Amino acid sequence: MHTVVVGTAGVTAADVIDVARGAGRVELDEGAVRALADAREVIEALAAKPEPVYGVSTGFGALATRHISPDLRAQLQRNIVRSHAAGMGPAVEREVVRALMFLRLKTVCSGRTGVRPEVARTMADVLNAGITPVVHEFGSLGCSGDLAPLSHCALTLMGEGDAEGPDGVVGPAGELLAAHGISPVELREKEGLALLNGTDGMLGMLVMALDDLERVYRSADVTAALSLEALLGTDKVLAPELHAIRPHPGQGVSARNMLRVLAGSQLTGHHQDDAPRVQDAYSVRCAPQVAGAGRDTLAYARTVAERELAAAVDNPVVLADGRVESNGNFHGAPVAYVLDFLAIAAADLGSIAERRTDRLLDKNRSHGLPPFLAEDAGVDSGLMIAQYTQAALVSEMKRLAVPASVDSIPSSAMQEDHVSMGWSAARKLRTAVDSLHRIVAVELYAATRAIELRTEATGLEAAPASRAVIDAVRAAGVQGPGPDRFLSPDLASADAFVRRGGVLDAVEKVVGPLA
Repeated sequence: MHTVVVGTAGVTAADVIDVARGAGRVELDEGAVRALADAREVIEALAAKPEPVYGVSTGFGALATRHISPDLRAQLQRNIVRSHAAGMGPAVEREVVRALMFLRLKTVCSGRTGVRPEVARTMADVLNAGITPVVHEFGSLGCSGDLAPLSHCALTLMGEGDAEGPDGVVGPAGELLAAHGISPVELREKEGLALLNGTDGMLGMLVMALDDLERVYRSADVTAALSLEALLGTDKVLAPELHAIRPHPGQGVSARNMLRVLAGSQLTGHHQDDAPRVQDAYSVRCAPQVAGAGRDTLAYARTVAERELAAAVDNPVVLADGRVESNGNFHGAPVAYVLDFLAIAAADLGSIAERRTDRLLDKNRSHGLPPFLAEDAGVDSGLMIAQYTQAALVSEMKRLAVPASVDSIPSSAMQEDHVSMGWSAARKLRTAVDSLHRIVAVELYAATRAIELRTEATGLEAAPASRAVIDAVRAAGVQGPGPDRFLSPDLASADAFVRRGGVLDAVEKVVGPLA
């Protein structure tokens, strides 16, 4: 098991993926422990003074005007966790909660929050034990942090609420902690607030979405190339000199990927034969432009994620000179915007993939392929309804592309009068990414069948990379041309093949790594 060391300088996206999805073990470095102790001294000095300090000796949000006496401050910190753990709806995925906890630990270890080292160590212990707090779908407005989701995590540290054990069984958090020899934390001044006040949920989901989208975009370059090949299209539109004169980086990358997949094909370039066409349709010819624009969106979103991963988001924060200052860094706008932007890009990639699938199935536009790629059209319906399913997924993705970040509902008696809705943007992006895998899988299924039918009819050979994909997807249990059969299992197998990187594994064995 890989060990991820958390220090004061933040963590990487790879660290987040490792802990969230790979159960990487977490350790604190000595510098982080010193920074935690130093910041705690500042908080305790302020707590001893008569002057009120937000989060240390006052109430929260619209209740910040009340000065809290020393004998009530431990209760204050417990109460903020209990009252803010107000999520509703289904539990979110285990990997999301692990990313959420890990990223809050990252900020705590920056030494900017005033949390004691023993609290940070307990956070690491909970992650390492595989204990996952139950966090609900609804409760975060993406401002003042992902308050309700983080509160449910803090509740587990206190030994309260419900959590999921490493065996997947949900039970009382206190019992799970005891079973793993972990003592619940007794929160002190500032600590309850510090555990709740960050963009960690939306950031964790952004990092994981980027990880998924980077793979699915490369897979979509492959399926676009297969569709072009099956339609007897021309690969001349992929020539580097054409993309150099419109120098968007992602466009050039997608074009190069497609060109490499199609190298050695005998099927490309026949668009002027039996059914002459001067140019291929936009969904074929403009594939690099659309996928490339999405790649450039990913690059920008990655920049935002990297900045946030290096950030210490809390309010108030302990500065290097010992001052404790209120701020608005918890506002999720930077993350929310790119989450929405990615949903738009993903929807468009799904849309263009569906248009290519529809073209493969339409005998009036497929240039000689049988209707719906059926064995005996009329008796067989072929892939007619597979395209319906794909269209339904695309329609949902278009709805999910409506931005969440333009909405704001004031909260906390108008003290928090503008919020980011970043958590909501992240939740819908996860659904969109899930749908995009299925859409690409349907194009893969249609394009591989179409190429097999085309090579059988013409005697021409597909590209070696295309042949490798077809062989691999058939070996994965996705059947080829033939009479109608129960289609759903084939589509599920194609989806699983795309998700585990089967498309890329097959192609890259022939042409080397795709960009």
